[in-house]
Amino acid sequence: MRLLVNKKLWLLPLIVLLPITMFALRPRPKPQQPKYWSDLPPVIIWAWERPEKLDFIDTNRVGVAFLAKTLRLQGDRVFARPRYQPLELAPGTKLMAVIRIETDRPTLSSTQLEKTAAEITKLSAISAVQIDFDATVSEREFYKGLLNELRRRLPPSTSLSITALASWCAGDNWLDDLPIDEAVPMLFRMGVDRGLRRFDSAICRNSAGVAIDEPLTPPAVDRLYIFNPNSWSQDSLNTALESYHK
Repeated sequence: MRLLVNKKLWLLPLIVLLPITMFALRPRPKPQQPKYWSDLPPVIIWAWERPEKLDFIDTNRVGVAFLAKTLRLQGDRVFARPRYQPLELAPGTKLMAVIRIETDRPTLSSTQLEKTAAEITKLSAISAVQIDFDATVSEREFYKGLLNELRRRLPPSTSLSITALASWCAGDNWLDDLPIDEAVPMLFRMGVDRGLRRFDSAICRNSAGVAIDEPLTPPAVDRLYIFNPNSWSQDSLNTALESYHK
């Protein structure tokens, strides 16, 4: 018996594969940053581990990144120290929870990574989280793994920020593939890095960290973080805003 085959049938695989191929080749859109991120004010003041009464700030102009927890990685253990000092805020203040990570001969094991991520994600009720970890070269792979795990665990609506040594952003760049919304280059207490102002890493170009007691001209950024070694007051905040033309 002779089979009659429609000569157009050979086109079917091409017809099916063409849209799939075109979809695969189409540039993938970059993930949008959480709305809370775009709502953060242009100035963020750090509130470290001391009593802070910040009910005087203009919440449309200034937000607060407060030290919420300190994690100490020692051996294979993770010791968590919550904030003990009071923090008084104006209604409607935009907040960022800061987690400071310190190390003492850590194993940097997968177990320690899981414990660290679990401690941080307990703060997921805050819509923006910032990690402050001066990771050494030997600690970078652990840090990368931690940030990837945090991005997996945190709600998509939670913004993820890190502080960064200036050298991480210029020449010694290893940040571009991290799942973060920003890296904040620290332009104070920097020693030999103090002269750095131009950063190769794109993730470092939208924000900067400065100190009220080390006035300098920061690069043009969308968001400026300001550190005060003492408790904030209306006068010290006004001085900082004037010094940095904010």
